[in-house]
Amino acid sequence: MRLDRFLWYARLAPDRARAQALASAGTLRIDGRVVSRPAAAVRVGNVLGYVTHGGTVRILRVVALPLRRGPAEEAAQLYIELTNPG
Repeated sequence: MRLDRFLWYARLAPDRARAQALASAGTLRIDGRVVSRPAAAVRVGNVLGYVTHGGTVRILRVVALPLRRGPAEEAAQLYIELTNPG
């Protein structure tokens, strides 16, 4: 699945344009590799790392690929947060 679509479907970006901008910015990593293409492939088991707008770092493990952009509860089932909350 395309990275920008995953970010949008998983509700990690508010719209597709911002998901594409986030993926193009070069601040996102997949399995430790810097990614700067919205079309980069995301697969189950990948670890995504990125800096949020607020400056915090989020690290997520992809556990499922979405078929659609569903409600927030459904989107939260697509990844596991690996970032230490404290």
